[in-house]
Amino acid sequence: MNSQVIRFAAYFGAFYLTLGVFLPYFPVWLEGRGISAEWIGWIGAAGYAGRLLVSPLGARLSDRAKFQRRPIAALALVSLVAFIMHLPVSSPWPLLALALLASAGFFGQIPLADAFAMRESRAGAIPFGPVRAFGSAAFVLANFAAGALLDLTGSESVMVFVSTGAALIVLTAFALPNGKSEGEVPDRRIDWVQFGRMVRGPFGLALLASACVQGAHGFYYFFSAIAWAEMGHSQLIIGALWATGVVIEIVFLWWSGKGILARLTPAQLLGLGAAGSIIRWGFTALGPPLPVLFGLQLLHALTFAATYLGFLRFAIDSIPESHTATAQAVNSALSGGLVMALAAAVSGYFYAWVGVGGFALMLFPSIIGLIAAIALHRVSALPQREKID
Repeated sequence: MNSQVIRFAAYFGAFYLTLGVFLPYFPVWLEGRGISAEWIGWIGAAGYAGRLLVSPLGARLSDRAKFQRRPIAALALVSLVAFIMHLPVSSPWPLLALALLASAGFFGQIPLADAFAMRESRAGAIPFGPVRAFGSAAFVLANFAAGALLDLTGSESVMVFVSTGAALIVLTAFALPNGKSEGEVPDRRIDWVQFGRMVRGPFGLALLASACVQGAHGFYYFFSAIAWAEMGHSQLIIGALWATGVVIEIVFLWWSGKGILARLTPAQLLGLGAAGSIIRWGFTALGPPLPVLFGLQLLHALTFAATYLGFLRFAIDSIPESHTATAQAVNSALSGGLVMALAAAVSGYFYAWVGVGGFALMLFPSIIGLIAAIALHRVSALPQREKID
C-alpha cells in the first residue's frame, strides 16, 4: 500500500467517522438542547443551504487550483471552528447561523475530495472504490460508537465527538498529497450559454434524478433518530440501523467495478436508486417492526450508493476532466443543498404533525427522480449521442 493510498484513506476515514456521528445524531443534540421539531428542520435547512452556497464556488476554485489539497484543508478549518462554537449555544437563531457556517465548511469538502481522489485514481495512484469504501467503514464504526455513547452519557456528548472528529479531518486534510497540476493552470471561465444547453440536455436529467433521489434522504437524515427513539428503539439500535445501510453501501461500492454492476449505465443506476427510494421510504413511513426496518435499510445500497455512482459515472463519461469537480459540486449543491434544504425545512413540520409517517413525504422527490432517470435512459439510447463538450 503506497503513501498516497494511506493519506487518502486517513482523510476519508476521519471525515466519515465525524459524519457518522453528525448526520444521525446532530438532531438528537438539538432536541436535547430544547429545540423544537420545527426549528430542527429549519436549522437542518440552513446547514444544507450553506452547502448549496459553498460547494460550486469551492469546486470551481479546485478546478483552477494548482494544489488540490488547499481548498479542502481551508474548508476543514472553517468547519472545525464552527463546530466548536456550537458547544455553548442553545438558542435557535445562533444555532441556525452556526449550522450554515459549519455545514458549508464540512459538506463543501465532499465534492472536492471526491474529484481529487478520482483524478488520482485516473492517474493510477490510488484505487477510488476501496479508498472511498474505507470512509464508509469509518461511518459504520461511528454509528455504533456514538449510539452506545449516547445511551450512556446522553445527547451532550454528540458535539464533543463531532468537534474532535473535525480536528482529525484538519490534520488529515493537511497530510493529503499536494495534487499539483502540471504546467500552467488556465483561467477557465464558465460559459453560461453552454451551461444552459447542458442543463437542457442529458446533464440536466442526470442532475435532476440525482438531486431528487439523494434529496429524498432529507427526513431520514434529520428525523430518523428522533422518530425511531420515539418508537422505543435505543440509540445503539438506531446506530445499528444506520450502520446496516452503510455496510451494504460499502459492499455495493466495493463491487461496483465488477460483474453486472460494472455494466450498468448511469441512467440504469439512477433508476435503481429512484425505485429503491420509493420502496424504502414508502414502507418506512408505516413504522414497521424492527426486523423489517433492518431489511429496508439494505435499500441504502440503491438510494444512496447506486445514485451516487450513477451520477459519478455520468460525469466521468460526459464531462471534461477539467470540469469534473464543478460538475460534482453542482450535483452536491442541488442534491445535498437545495433539495435537501427544502426537505429538511418541511420535514420538521411533518414530523411534528405525523411523526414517523413523515417518511412518506420523501416519495414525491423519489418519483420525480425516477421519471428523470427514465428520460435519461431514453435520451442515452438515441443513436450518435454526443458527449458534453
